[in-house]
Amino acid sequence: MVSLEIAADGSDNPLSRFRPGQFNMLYAFGIGEIPISISGDPASTDRITHTVRSVGPVSAALAKLKRGDHVGIRGPFGSSWPVDEAAGCDVLLIAGGIGLVPLRPVLYHLLKHRETYGRVALLYGARTRDDLLYRPELDTWRRTPNFQVRVTLDRAGRDWVGDVGYVTGLLPKVRFDPVDTIAMICGPEVMIRSTALALLDIGVAATQIFISLERNMKCAVGFCGRCQLGSHFICKDGPVYRYDRVHDLLAIREL
Repeated sequence: MVSLEIAADGSDNPLSRFRPGQFNMLYAFGIGEIPISISGDPASTDRITHTVRSVGPVSAALAKLKRGDHVGIRGPFGSSWPVDEAAGCDVLLIAGGIGLVPLRPVLYHLLKHRETYGRVALLYGARTRDDLLYRPELDTWRRTPNFQVRVTLDRAGRDWVGDVGYVTGLLPKVRFDPVDTIAMICGPEVMIRSTALALLDIGVAATQIFISLERNMKCAVGFCGRCQLGSHFICKDGPVYRYDRVHDLLAIREL
């Protein structure tokens, strides 16, 4: 994973004005373009930050860019996390693997406006310690007053002193009021399904659970059909959805 920062020229540039959860289309000249979540601070107007994992020809080319190289960009696109709706509520952020990337702007926003929210918790699960993203920031967030951070690994070595197991196992270890909590979840779909069900079981309403479905997006405008989920086009109608609007579709495996 590499951090790709694109220079912006201030708040008058539409590209620098994004809402947490949105994405951009990044173009590697001569190769193609892909959708990438914006992973930086929404309040920053001098740069647009993306976290890129090299898994294909376009992302590999983007990951090799050096300072001063040029990249194509269009956006921002998509729906966003309900940071305004969550004002006055407890906020629970649950991330699996690279699902922390789209939630990172929410973390920046919550920390900057901490007095606006109730109890805040980040639950983050990864396969191994090497798979953890933003490790220096995780350490900083852990030391932040009134900010709960729990990290768990699927497989841990002897030097790991944190939690081990599935991310839902962290729910009893943080403080929040299920009746007055807004939950935001991002990760593999199997993790989203099980985490949403666990939240429902402890009293979080389906209307207070939000998920990000960033799968198979390609064109960002709903023309190519790669991202279709039932009647939804994720790149156009999502990627952030309220759980009660898509839970029936998520229950259909491999849809």
